[in-house]
Amino acid sequence: MVSSPPTGVFVPVPTFFKPATPSTLQPAIDVETQISHSVHLAKNGIRGLVLLGSTGEAIHLSRSERFDLVSGVRKGLDAAGFPDYPIMGGVLINSVDEALEWLEDFKKAGAQWGLVLAPGYFGAAANQENVIEWYKAVADNSPIPILVYNYPGVSNNLLVTPESYNILAQHPNIVGCKMSHGNVSYHVQVSLDPEIDHEKFKVFSGFGQQLAPIVFFGAAGVIDGLAAIYPKTVSRLLTLAEKRPIEPSVHEEIKTLQYAVSTAEEFVGKWGIVGIKEGIQRVLGLGTLEGGRLPLKGKLPEGEWEKWDKTISRIQKIEASL
Repeated sequence: MVSSPPTGVFVPVPTFFKPATPSTLQPAIDVETQISHSVHLAKNGIRGLVLLGSTGEAIHLSRSERFDLVSGVRKGLDAAGFPDYPIMGGVLINSVDEALEWLEDFKKAGAQWGLVLAPGYFGAAANQENVIEWYKAVADNSPIPILVYNYPGVSNNLLVTPESYNILAQHPNIVGCKMSHGNVSYHVQVSLDPEIDHEKFKVFSGFGQQLAPIVFFGAAGVIDGLAAIYPKTVSRLLTLAEKRPIEPSVHEEIKTLQYAVSTAEEFVGKWGIVGIKEGIQRVLGLGTLEGGRLPLKGKLPEGEWEKWDKTISRIQKIEASL
């Protein structure tokens, strides 16, 4: 039987780059910093990593860079005492053949699962029947189990429906999904679908602001960018949201944590990859303030971080207490 990812908080980690130099077209990947950040997350409650997803700028990296990054992190985690630590590799390509090429590389590099973006280049023209057929073709031939990744914001608003998830969840090599959209009803419908084996098919949200509500209704967890900066806070929230029954005191802590997470997620939602990277540098001292590769190069506007002081101070205080 194929393995499914564990429940909990996964982090879609950003890809770290070395400082740009005049002699290079693009900044080089910084595997050493990538390892340091990954080990920090592993030590602070995070159940697994998504390397080279949307936040990881997979579309900005070459094939060899993708392989070097995943294999480097796998070796770094092993050396730090985290053997077999869960890693999903992001697959952000519409071609079936190339998707399988990425998955082959990720298997060789040490990832256990592929997080495969829905093929939305043609948006509305990609009807549900063809999306299902596309995923089945990939899953039939993938050397590792895959998860369905639906992020309408980068896929011309392609939305995978609960009916499609019901069908795809029956495939032996499709072991879960990540929904990066605000339709909480879809999360709940798929998480509670009695025709889906939820021990095998895990439902994750891409939004920490949905964490407690969707976990209460059966979701496996979140793949959340804020947790790259504040792993203990987001992990604590998930741990409490999973408790049954929920005692009044626990319920009060869940509300406090969810408020802190949801307000901080507004920063992530506004500034995306650049904001996450700046947060990691300012809070954890890792990486640079140069953002990602073009067109994501750059940092926050002067004074922007300070505008979020109340929100950041709230979650920083919680993180420090855990």
